[in-house]
Amino acid sequence: MTKSVKNIIITFIIGCLVYIAGNLLSGGFNYKNVNEFLIDFIFYQLYGFVLGYSNMYFFDFMERLPWKKGESIKRIILGILGSTVITLIGLFILRALTVTVYSGKTFETFIANEKFKYYQFGIWITLTIVIIFHVIYFIAKYQKNKLKEQKVIAGTASAKFDALKNQLDPHFLFNSLNVLTSLIEENPKNAQKFTTSLSKVYRYVLEQKNKELVTVDEELEFAKTYMSLLKMRFEDSIIFEIPEKASNPESKVVPLSLQLLLENAVKHNMVTTSKPLHIKIYERDGNLVVENNLQPKQIVKKSSGVGLENIKQRYHLLSNKNVNINQQANSFSVAIPMLTKQISIMSTDSTSRIDDSYLRARKHIDDLKEFYYGLISYCIVIPFLIYINYKTYWGFQWFWFPMIGWGIGIIINAFKVYVSDGIFGRNWEERKIKQYMGVDDDQDTRWK
Repeated sequence: MTKSVKNIIITFIIGCLVYIAGNLLSGGFNYKNVNEFLIDFIFYQLYGFVLGYSNMYFFDFMERLPWKKGESIKRIILGILGSTVITLIGLFILRALTVTVYSGKTFETFIANEKFKYYQFGIWITLTIVIIFHVIYFIAKYQKNKLKEQKVIAGTASAKFDALKNQLDPHFLFNSLNVLTSLIEENPKNAQKFTTSLSKVYRYVLEQKNKELVTVDEELEFAKTYMSLLKMRFEDSIIFEIPEKASNPESKVVPLSLQLLLENAVKHNMVTTSKPLHIKIYERDGNLVVENNLQPKQIVKKSSGVGLENIKQRYHLLSNKNVNINQQANSFSVAIPMLTKQISIMSTDSTSRIDDSYLRARKHIDDLKEFYYGLISYCIVIPFLIYINYKTYWGFQWFWFPMIGWGIGIIINAFKVYVSDGIFGRNWEERKIKQYMGVDDDQDTRWK
């Protein structure tokens, strides 16, 4: 539907409302014949069309002006004053044309008999409609801004998660090439084996880095392969302890987390035959712990912190559980949570998961539009039913039944749209689902 057609429909509805209101207030609806009714109705439509279109044009003009933040009150005042002036000018022109063209009187006669009371009803109707328009406009604008804000938040979170995952590829390759460079100088034969094994390891990196989570068993198996690469370089200078399988086969961790932690352990500690590095991986209190004896290198480049920070941020986006770091005099350990299940239904695609807030906001906008349409329909149909009841038989006022019944439905719909808490509020259904699932409010769409 084009904007012009939409505006014509709106002005026609306004004309019908003004027609009903004008006749109810003046005790009208007493027509001698159909022609008299049509003439009166057409005049109301003419007034509604001219005044409605002129005010819509002015409203669009006001919207195109570069309003600054916090100028809403100024915009409302100027909008109401402008609509009042436009209405007065429009009523004056329409009344002048009606008297001179339709009634055949002179313009001087029109001016001599013109009084301000002839404009009061038109101004009152216009101001009522303009105020309603402003209320709907600012509510819609507020909802649109909230929707845009949710979309930006969702898009930012999704982009951040993707950026964190994409860090893994160059980070792993850079550090692996450093190991290979050292190995070429120290043991060329092992360097050849390392290159072959590195291709297998790197295939896993490419396969898993785009996943949100992998099973602990998969990650343990990959850690064993990565350890074999390190053993080619350090031989007996590194001692590993690692479980064969996870106690819960369904438990999950972020991919490549063990590799990053093992890499950090080797990078920041001395690894020699006289001082071997002991690395132990084990489960504790629902966490997978990577622990090593602490023997810092005397001279080491300043750490970029990419690996550990990457793990922490990815867990932060997926779960309320935190990565725990524990440094003591003789040991250093990092505990990463093993996530067991999703608390609510969540797509495996990260963008869909993070955009869930956007979809909820979109649904609220649709509910709000449905409420507006219902309210407008109520305001149009009920006065029409009152008119029919009045013209047919006023002794039995049956219009109360649809007015009250439909009105209760409108009130319930308004409660659902505007009330967040309380029984049957917007958050009621969500809270009940969490209650029966045994889920806390702050864990929605996350893992535990």
